[in-house]
Amino acid sequence: MHGSSPLSRRAALGLAAAAIPLASASPAHATTVVGGARLARAGIQGTALPRKLTAAAWLVADCDSGEVLASFNAHRRLAPASTLKMLFADTVLKKFAPTERHTVTDAEIADVPSGSSLVGVKAGITYTVEQLWQGVFLRSGNDAVHVLAHMNGGIARTVAQMQATAEDLQALDTHVVSPDGFDHKGQLSSAYDLTLFARHGLRDPDFRAYCHTRTANFPAGGRKTFQIQNTDRLLTGAWGVKTYDGLIGVKNGYTSAAGNTFTGAATRGGRTLLVTVMHPRSGYNAVYEETATLLDWGFSKGGSAPAVGTLVEPLSEGGAKATRGGKSAHAAGGAPGAAAGASSSWKLLEGAGGTVALLAGGAWVLRRRRKGGAEQAG
Repeated sequence: MHGSSPLSRRAALGLAAAAIPLASASPAHATTVVGGARLARAGIQGTALPRKLTAAAWLVADCDSGEVLASFNAHRRLAPASTLKMLFADTVLKKFAPTERHTVTDAEIADVPSGSSLVGVKAGITYTVEQLWQGVFLRSGNDAVHVLAHMNGGIARTVAQMQATAEDLQALDTHVVSPDGFDHKGQLSSAYDLTLFARHGLRDPDFRAYCHTRTANFPAGGRKTFQIQNTDRLLTGAWGVKTYDGLIGVKNGYTSAAGNTFTGAATRGGRTLLVTVMHPRSGYNAVYEETATLLDWGFSKGGSAPAVGTLVEPLSEGGAKATRGGKSAHAAGGAPGAAAGASSSWKLLEGAGGTVALLAGGAWVLRRRRKGGAEQAG
């Protein structure tokens, strides 16, 4: 592994835990469901919901109160794609000052998976930390993620820290294999967990500013720059998607194996709602359209809808660990990719490298996306 410091005992333990099959790490016979028992039930939880929703899982919540207003397969474990970058930001964002400068080495971008979305980081160019985070949030750049991860002590250390952060947030459906969210066997999350990541991140002003930025100038070497645009279509209106009034962010993602995922936040009338949509059945715009539909429902009818669950608080910030009969709570996702009363057309990519290849830091050949093509964003 390039540019990595020796693993601490805690990081090594976290990495070892990450290699355990998810079915054994999170048993399906949970005694308590994180966020409330209704979130484990099959079918739609909530009343008078829109009918034309095709996503394999979704959730609507009040950002301030944490009330879950409606959900469908909230704890179903699915491939998260680049929405996992929210957890990466939750874990690493405060490690470095935005003005800190870093000159990229070849080793720091040698292990970026082939087929990744790239912002255009080049070895030998000096970037500010702020510019690297703009590359992460706006262009979903896996190259920027890997540079920041190496600055943080390496890929393995960052993965272990991300898993520890997920556990602190009580995001027990999440299993981290790579910091960028790119497809790897066993890398899974849920609509509930992704919403936790977004809610936690939005409490940080830098996180909030990055995910709301529409365009930025990115270094191209010397005094040259080029403009990058946010890939969040509800924010920019790209590809024929209507911008959503009051949208804050947060993060979108797409891979050929995971399909489309998106967590969005919007504020209207002093109220902020969070919506996560995972794996709609068709169309690159469907994830944004269904998010907008659920936001509309939340702002129009969600105010009077009884809560079906709650977003729990982080343990490190005084959140109570859900228990029943003295036993710790577990998530209720069941076997990876399985859910009662629903099916998904998406299947996980059985990557040849898996966790070991990623952490070994093999030199994948970098390959830019075809111009105008879909985001391959981890």
